[in-house]
Amino acid sequence: MRPLPELSKLREYYASFLRLQKGLSRHTVEAYGFDLDKLLDYAETEGVGIAEITYDHLQSFLADLHDLGISTTSQARIVSGIKSFFHFLKLETFIEEDPTFLLQTPRKGRRLPEVLSVEEIDAMIDCVNLEDPLGRRNRAMIETLYGCGLRVSELVDMQLSQLFLDEGYILVRGKGDKERIVPVSPLAARLVTEYIATDRGDVAPAPPDRNTLFLNRRGRRLTRQMVFIIIRDLAALAGIRKRISPHTLRHSFATHLLEGGANLRAIQQMLGHESIATTEIYLHLDSSTLREQILTHHPRNLRPR
Repeated sequence: MRPLPELSKLREYYASFLRLQKGLSRHTVEAYGFDLDKLLDYAETEGVGIAEITYDHLQSFLADLHDLGISTTSQARIVSGIKSFFHFLKLETFIEEDPTFLLQTPRKGRRLPEVLSVEEIDAMIDCVNLEDPLGRRNRAMIETLYGCGLRVSELVDMQLSQLFLDEGYILVRGKGDKERIVPVSPLAARLVTEYIATDRGDVAPAPPDRNTLFLNRRGRRLTRQMVFIIIRDLAALAGIRKRISPHTLRHSFATHLLEGGANLRAIQQMLGHESIATTEIYLHLDSSTLREQILTHHPRNLRPR
């Protein structure tokens, strides 16, 4: 067995493993690091080293997470990160036995995401102040976020070189740096083109963000938190009482496509989901819409009696 390096070096090796071997994005690597910190804090309070952590320790750790009110979804993500970490340790021969081998992921309930109606999205967009240069940026940003079904990380990381607006599509780099082509609406393409030519051109981009599409006043890329605040404030101005986030626009994009008759496989490709099961969780129809679809399209209902 190889001796464990000091913690800072070990974390560095693990981050490189996630990026290079697993092909995970920067945001996912950071999330795994945060989840690992939770386990390391617990181990420190228990007085055990990394190589001494057992299955019983991990079960106790999960019980603590439950007692703290951590959601099942978050617990499942943390377990996934812990399993990955110990797999790495065993692969690199830092440990002999993987204590997570029998560790079960907490079962997640099927929670339907919040979805906005087309009218609610239009109301939010109508609240954008187009007299403000940042308002014009925000309008282009929301049309792109909703019109292309992007994750917020895909939006803030979007580069000018990924835009093919004359051809009607954008190149999106999703989780694990996997690329997909997504159609862009003529309206979104026009608003983005106008933003690049006017308001973005008035900002001096910081060197690291010279090619980034959406910038703040200081010429730096927007953070995910900034986008969340913009969406939340517009929803409040529009009188929307639902708890929404940028991801709500992605859910809404997918649901509206499905309701409009789009093929589920096509929606899966546009969302960048590896599994069709993930797409089915994102997409849902309320009972009245579902009933209407069945009554309209089922052959037994079309046959005259």
